[in-house]
Amino acid sequence: MSEPGALVSVPTGGFMLPELREPVRIIGARRFDFDRQVAVMAIVNRTPDSFYDQGANFALDDAVRASLRAVEEGADWVDIGGVPFAPGAPLAADDELARVLPVVERVAAASDVVISVDTFHAAVAERVIAAGAAVVNDTTGVSDPEMLRVVADSDATLVIVHSLARPRSWFPRPQYGDIAREVREFLQQRIEAALDAGIPESRIVIDPGHDLNKNTLHSLELTRRLGEITAIGLPTMVALSNKDFIGETLDAPKQDRLEGSLAAAVLCIAHGARIVRVHEVHQTVAAVRMTEAVLGFREPAYLKHNMGDRNE
Repeated sequence: MSEPGALVSVPTGGFMLPELREPVRIIGARRFDFDRQVAVMAIVNRTPDSFYDQGANFALDDAVRASLRAVEEGADWVDIGGVPFAPGAPLAADDELARVLPVVERVAAASDVVISVDTFHAAVAERVIAAGAAVVNDTTGVSDPEMLRVVADSDATLVIVHSLARPRSWFPRPQYGDIAREVREFLQQRIEAALDAGIPESRIVIDPGHDLNKNTLHSLELTRRLGEITAIGLPTMVALSNKDFIGETLDAPKQDRLEGSLAAAVLCIAHGARIVRVHEVHQTVAAVRMTEAVLGFREPAYLKHNMGDRNE
């Protein structure tokens, strides 16, 4: 066996993919084998000022419907957020909880989908885990000192995301000497802190944080060099969907970034990403399933073309 975190070749395709130390995960009610599977996480933001949908799911019923529609379209996870990452006025933990908790409760009652909550508040995480959330997606790199304790005391999975700014604060003109190396070192430091707090590796996921305190050139380089991040050996999530680095690259407004989002997602999967966080679930599921088949992870849905005595 190669060293943990080393790049190994997938036998059926020759792609260089990471060796995951704990590829089989039980997350909520679902089982994932990230050696042969890519999970699709749907974004549902219950905020009036969300980056992409501009508050379309702010009403409780709309947020619940969007979550269950994502499940019907094939989402493995639903990520529910109550506060945008972008700089802005802080929102009290109680107000954030009032947005996300009822969505968690109603989705958990209606589906076995993995429920994730995008929060950096430990108090919010504690309540939503008790209500049925199986994942805490902390886009601030675990800024709340109580977050690790809360997750350690539960069965929840923690997504550690690279970002540098304090929550909801500005971070102008980010600079990196070596973006992939610095992101990797940041994530490794946070992983060690999580392990020291009692969270096992089997409940840690990492995310390099495309666009979070990074410009377009940084995000493009992170995509190109994602193998250096996935080589850490833990399942890697990428949140690329409709982000500004795609819009700036293609000169495309938010509503016209689907094709660029799918292209970036496929490249990241080929470099070892195992969870993709997206807005357009139906289209992404198709792209992901096709990529899995090319990588040799799954069989085609059926075989008919040129399989018989007559050409079909």
